Amino acid sequence: MADERFEEYLRAPRGHRPEGARHGAAGGAACGDLVRVSVAVEGDRVADAGCDASGCGAAQAAASAAVELVRGAPVLAAGRVSAATIAGELGGLSPGKVHAAELAADALHRALGAAVRADGTAAAVPGRVLVAMSGGVDSAVAALRCGAAGGDVVAVTLELWASPENDAETSCCSASAVRHARALAHRMGLAHFTLDLRDEFRAGVVEPWLADHEAGLTPNPCVRCNGSVRLDAMLDFADRVGAQTLATGHYARLDGDGLLRVAADPAKDQSYVLAAVPRSSLARMRFPLGELAKPQVRTLAEDAGLPVARKPDSQDLCFLAGTGRAAFLARHGGHRARPGDIVDAAGRRLGRHRGHAEYTVGQRKGLGLGGGEPRYVLAKDAATNTVVVGAREELATTRVRLRGVRLNRPAEEVETVRLRYRSRPVACRLDGDVVELEEAFDGAAPGQAAVFMAGERVLGHATIA
Repeated sequence: MADERFEEYLRAPRGHRPEGARHGAAGGAACGDLVRVSVAVEGDRVADAGCDASGCGAAQAAASAAVELVRGAPVLAAGRVSAATIAGELGGLSPGKVHAAELAADALHRALGAAVRADGTAAAVPGRVLVAMSGGVDSAVAALRCGAAGGDVVAVTLELWASPENDAETSCCSASAVRHARALAHRMGLAHFTLDLRDEFRAGVVEPWLADHEAGLTPNPCVRCNGSVRLDAMLDFADRVGAQTLATGHYARLDGDGLLRVAADPAKDQSYVLAAVPRSSLARMRFPLGELAKPQVRTLAEDAGLPVARKPDSQDLCFLAGTGRAAFLARHGGHRARPGDIVDAAGRRLGRHRGHAEYTVGQRKGLGLGGGEPRYVLAKDAATNTVVVGAREELATTRVRLRGVRLNRPAEEVETVRLRYRSRPVACRLDGDVVELEEAFDGAAPGQAAVFMAGERVLGHATIA
């Protein structure tokens, strides 16, 4: 029976491209098999699907099986089709042929996500929540808690960056991470969708990050990404699948009046990187981990039998993931390190640097200036290609210039400001595009975010000028 089903799909491939379909592909030169799947969505159903596969017979049969499983199905049912589902439709696959089902699943879900994103128009379903799943423990437990609270949970994962230089195991946005997240969602019984945002992410996050480095700034790409790329796309996708809210695994909370609030666990608080999210978006968001500490999250995952319970947290920017900053700047930004002078505040030459983009205000290590008193980067000048260094006390400032100030409350209500991700709030007074600090702060780096607060509430943000 298994051989008969396999042969039937091999003899009669579902090889057409439906009109108005969106497409997804997986495989290629590395493995010799290439699977393309095309999906057309109308409303909340898969109106039609087709495929085109080359390589081994297993890949061709798996592609046709994937098409047969989703054609005419509700989009949420299609979102539950896994590599195992495809292998089962073929009557089972030997270990050597399972890779074909995995390729077909990858291609199917790329096409399905694109089709639902472009053409899906599901009616809103009370209680339905879209959960952003990265494949890590935090997003998995966020989904778990939404389900425990009675929510109808749908999962989505974003593919933001693809580069062979990255470490797939430490990246949270690569094709490999998407595959792991989908497997985890299916294990939890959830429909899962993949959104390919690589073009938007490069244009809206990576390119500005590269340009800011070239201009001598120290950008924070996570603030930009959350504020104008990732969450916007997922909130729009929530509408496409009939979800009223979007939940994420961020450690943050919402105040009663819709303002962002710091997490209960200060060691994990991520309100800083969410500060640029518009209030209109926050109104539709939920943060199920906001009241929890990390050990509690891992315990919940273990109790639920989730395989990611002890998975290490990502430590680097998602698009760096195993790639050094200098190498990334050279490879993707065309940045050529231009050695230049390291000088003191009076302009006296003290040494040479490798390229100003490799340094940040407040940095002490890696200056190569030999012994003596420790020196810190005080400033960078891209125009003259110099790095200015001095004693630590020269970093201190009580006045910080800003650009792009955005407030959700009057400036008079601002009590404190955070000038780096993990820095403590400093008492201040906001006056237009200048923030006056009541105590000195070491190393306010141009390009970083300034996040304004009143107690635990986030009132707005700006960029250090």
